[in-house]
Amino acid sequence: MGRLFSLIVIAGLAYGGLYLADGMALKQDVAQALDDMGLNAVDVDGVGFDLLAPLGTEANVTADVHYRGAAASIDLTAHGHPLFSEEVQLELGGLQALRLTIGGGQ
Repeated sequence: MGRLFSLIVIAGLAYGGLYLADGMALKQDVAQALDDMGLNAVDVDGVGFDLLAPLGTEANVTADVHYRGAAASIDLTAHGHPLFSEEVQLELGGLQALRLTIGGGQ
């Protein structure tokens, strides 16, 4: 029973590490895609994706981006695995939310 529990804990830690590494790689890919489009002043705050996304080669991703007083959440579809594929293609699905700050300090 102790060995099974240890195996489950090790597998959980390994999957957690894969999930975190996948998130960091996707964040870099989104930032690079924005730079390639000439939007290098737009900052990527974070990305969100499904819990089982690191197991597949296609994932629905939500990226939180901001530029000065505007922040937005955009839907993307990632084709290819960020860690194990040579190339990851990102398709813009749409704008999920747009938030503007008017009159606030920088």
